[in-house]
Amino acid sequence: MAEQPTYPTALGASSPTTITLLGQDLATDVMGNVGFGELAFWLATQERPSKGQVRVFEAVLAALADHGFTPTAIVTRLTYLSAPDSVQGALAAGLLGGGSRFLGVTEDTGRFLHDVLADAQDVPSDDAGWDALALETVTAQRAAKRFVPGLGHHVHKDGDPRTPRLMQIAREEGQFGPHLALFEAIGRVHPQVLGRTLPLNGAGVCGAALADLGLPLPLLRGFALLARTAGLIGQLAEELRHPVGNDIFLSVDLNNRSVAPDPWTSDGAR
Repeated sequence: MAEQPTYPTALGASSPTTITLLGQDLATDVMGNVGFGELAFWLATQERPSKGQVRVFEAVLAALADHGFTPTAIVTRLTYLSAPDSVQGALAAGLLGGGSRFLGVTEDTGRFLHDVLADAQDVPSDDAGWDALALETVTAQRAAKRFVPGLGHHVHKDGDPRTPRLMQIAREEGQFGPHLALFEAIGRVHPQVLGRTLPLNGAGVCGAALADLGLPLPLLRGFALLARTAGLIGQLAEELRHPVGNDIFLSVDLNNRSVAPDPWTSDGAR
């Protein structure tokens, strides 16, 4: 008989009498002893985080959980209106909307800052050095006609309240690293290049903080989606008590108007 293949994992494994997770007994060591934020961090890194890391990580999750009637929230409510028998479908619909404009900015900012730091000859040691690197970075982005991820917000035009708070928590816990330092410097110097002042948004500062925590860059959007899952459950809970999905649907359905066809050409012109 051929030998069966084995599939090693440090995550969940079961025997007839026990379940292990990350080398711990799930029932006796994890349940009731490890918080969900700590466990999520631990699962991603396979290294148990410090209390300071957990505090910053959970602050990120709180910052990204819900931000009102965003497209992800609206589509979750509308999907539930269409298929109330599929809670998983409603949640999935909202999570699938986590892209370059909403939620995905967390990953984009973390990767952008990481790439700048990787290309820098030396890591600055003071604010003047960070400002110089930030000025060089923003200038290069402007010359290439590219946006700086994490800069600007459609509502919080005078400052996103999540940004200074998360930076404060990171400093308090000794988790304020080079990604946050560069991001903060970008906030100071970008008006010199752009000619206007834009806020450092919450999604961007979350990406910088997650990168400073040493979390895998390809998973940064995953952590944003983890946070938003809780928010979308909240949206569904409120929809059950105070439904607005049908009103949103009818406001479009009853106010549409018929127009002549508007053919789309191959170059996008009309």
